[in-house]
Amino acid sequence: MALMRVALEVQTSRALFARIFEYLDLEPAITDAPDARDVADAPGPMGRVEFRDVTFRYPGAAAGAAPTLDGVSFAVDPGQTVAFVGPSGAGKTTIVYLAARLHEATAGAVLFAGDDVRALTHESIVDRVGVVSQETYLFRASIAENLRYARPDATDEELVEACRAANIHDQIERFEDGYDTIVGERGYRLSGGEKQRIAIARVMLKDPPVLLLDEATSALDTVSERIVQAALDRAAEGRTTLVVAHRLSTIADADVIHVVDGGRIVESGTHASLVASHGLYARLAAEQRE
Repeated sequence: MALMRVALEVQTSRALFARIFEYLDLEPAITDAPDARDVADAPGPMGRVEFRDVTFRYPGAAAGAAPTLDGVSFAVDPGQTVAFVGPSGAGKTTIVYLAARLHEATAGAVLFAGDDVRALTHESIVDRVGVVSQETYLFRASIAENLRYARPDATDEELVEACRAANIHDQIERFEDGYDTIVGERGYRLSGGEKQRIAIARVMLKDPPVLLLDEATSALDTVSERIVQAALDRAAEGRTTLVVAHRLSTIADADVIHVVDGGRIVESGTHASLVASHGLYARLAAEQRE
């Protein structure tokens, strides 16, 4: 019986290690060009993001299928907040992740600080981008360790400052172990609103010039959404912010709202001008008011 248990453990371990080495052998889909340079050497202002006639197809898409994005063009100046709204599957999230070069454009060009992202090192782009998504990634570690994932050399005072700005410090102080509280696997010991505010504090600790928000409040109840939205508004101050929003009330104050449908930008403008135009945005707004 002991030998049978050993044999079972060996077989299980072989399967696990095969999967581990399979991942280790994977080649990254996005690699730096041999002469890639740091974003600091880019010619444009830090925080400017621009799409020039960008088309994107996911790898493995069926031949002849319509592209996820088709001829998308827009520009975001430093400090501006630009929102993307539209039906599910329209391509909104894809636009945001292309800005950070988490995907590679099939055609056209994505510019970061005035330079094509393909001419820049991927690490230097990621270092200057903060992401808060609907799915918050927390490790099975303390709150302080999860925060320092953004900036390992951050002091305790800087952690507290970031958490105050994210409206989560007082809640952390009420925990028995404070900032040493273990959040559990994927943060299961915290509520959805608490996890989101810790994610926002982590971004503020990183202090990037570009902030990407991918439906960061869509899974929260009304009270939590209000608290998290206040933290997001504070995090966006002075930063270039690209927002994917489901609830239109959260992006009414955006500098520009782009309405995406079928992989194309079909309308652009402020909240007031888009409602007055009686197009797709106005219909979406009316549906949410009902």
